[in-house]
Amino acid sequence: MRYNNVFNRNKTPQSQPIPNSGQVPNSAGGYAWAVNDWTRLSRFLVLGSEGGSYYATEQKLTVENAEAVRRCIQADGARTIQEIVAISDAGRAPRNDPALFALAMCAAYGNDPTRRAALDALPKVARIGTHLFHFAEYVNGMRGWGRGLREGVARWYEGQPSGAALAGQVVKYRQRDGWSHRDLLRLSHPKTTDAVRNAIYSWVVDGWEDVGVEPHPDPTLRTLWAFERVQKATSEAEVAALVREYELPMETVPTEMRGKAVWEAVLPHAGLTFLIRNLVNLSRVGILRKGAWSEVKAITDRLTDAQALKRARIHPIQLLSALTVYCEGNSARGGEGWEVVPQVVEALDQAFYLSFGHVETAGNRWVLALDVSGSMGGGQVAGVPGLTPRTASAAMAMVTYKVEPQVEVVAFCDRMTPLTLTRNQRLDDVLKVTGGLPFGATDCALPMQWALKNRVLADTFVVYTDSETWFGKVHPAQALRDYRQQTGIAARLVVVGMVSNGFTIADPNDAGMLDVVGFDTSAPEVIRQFAARSL
Repeated sequence: MRYNNVFNRNKTPQSQPIPNSGQVPNSAGGYAWAVNDWTRLSRFLVLGSEGGSYYATEQKLTVENAEAVRRCIQADGARTIQEIVAISDAGRAPRNDPALFALAMCAAYGNDPTRRAALDALPKVARIGTHLFHFAEYVNGMRGWGRGLREGVARWYEGQPSGAALAGQVVKYRQRDGWSHRDLLRLSHPKTTDAVRNAIYSWVVDGWEDVGVEPHPDPTLRTLWAFERVQKATSEAEVAALVREYELPMETVPTEMRGKAVWEAVLPHAGLTFLIRNLVNLSRVGILRKGAWSEVKAITDRLTDAQALKRARIHPIQLLSALTVYCEGNSARGGEGWEVVPQVVEALDQAFYLSFGHVETAGNRWVLALDVSGSMGGGQVAGVPGLTPRTASAAMAMVTYKVEPQVEVVAFCDRMTPLTLTRNQRLDDVLKVTGGLPFGATDCALPMQWALKNRVLADTFVVYTDSETWFGKVHPAQALRDYRQQTGIAARLVVVGMVSNGFTIADPNDAGMLDVVGFDTSAPEVIRQFAARSL
């Protein structure tokens, strides 16, 4: 027997830990490093746990993440809240639910200063009524409604910037998760000397006995009057007129009244999030169609307005989801199809890259490696049906591929597959290419081994993976060090975590390896800085 075949820090099978490395078993039977709780917190806030993963059910993954969040709260409540607010407020995550859930945990399980800070941060994380209802449901399952919580919710209402903003909230976001504004106002009792705000609170709790046919004399309260008139309207034309004049959102309109005229009335003042979510509906009612040049241009101009995307906190995942659904031309749930307008598809593709902000080139040599193994085909990214870590990683890689001139893009499982992609290739096509590759076992060392064998010079390897590697004869970190030694290049490794699990192939003791969260909108710039040696 050769003892170094069993105990070797330079060449260790992935089914065994590297000696004295601190590695832990991953879920696939291999070994990797455990990420710390702060990394796990960031992964959860950005990626969520909806749909689970290949190895963990949604329930198991959520419990694991919740336990990590709780440990962060116990270690440093202020830092935890700071991270929650930073990711939520900047729109770095595709969904706000994980941030609301984590904030509710801070309000329930933190010490007194942490609980107070969590409730003070509520308006920054719960920016709309729906967010507030989600938070109420989360926190209700964790603690009672004591004075501090009631006052925190009251401050949310009191902190609305104007009476008009408050009126807009209560007519647009009326109820969710079994909660309504009426429920929360009765619990929190916000206090104000503003007669208009008090009138809004009174309307939410008790309603108006007589709406009348004439608009309310107070301009702010006319929003409530118009909402009441819409509920009593008997024709679509009447609804459309009220929606247009008082700029009512579609959420105020009964479903049976949402015809083409009402959609046309809503569009001029509708938010960008609403527009992106309803491209299919706009096509179905005949507003978005080939040949409708002015309507198509008005919508595509909004989709490709970088500043508007930033202000609306539009996340790349929202656009990727909209693109994949819109390109289908039919609904996965059946029903009426729709005409796909090429200009809209191109605009969504362009908007995806714009939503990451301006990404500059690092100017060095890259290998972008997509894990397409079996485990990457399970679960969902941010709860988007059909968007697996496997396909999502391809879209994420395209952000770097678009701006870097010297890039090799490869896919791997237990074998390597060089990918022939073009920088002008549309995302829906890229997803089809990677989605159609064969599955296999996971060997995250292959990109570095392939580059060494084929004399590919690379300054930075970026591996998009769940780190559930187990198949290889050496660990990825060992393969990188071997590549460095044999080429003389101080190559770096960036591990883009595509699942909110607790593992990484990046050695935390190696300054040339970095772990980032997939689809965090700040990730491409962090990767660039790390590759350029400015981080």
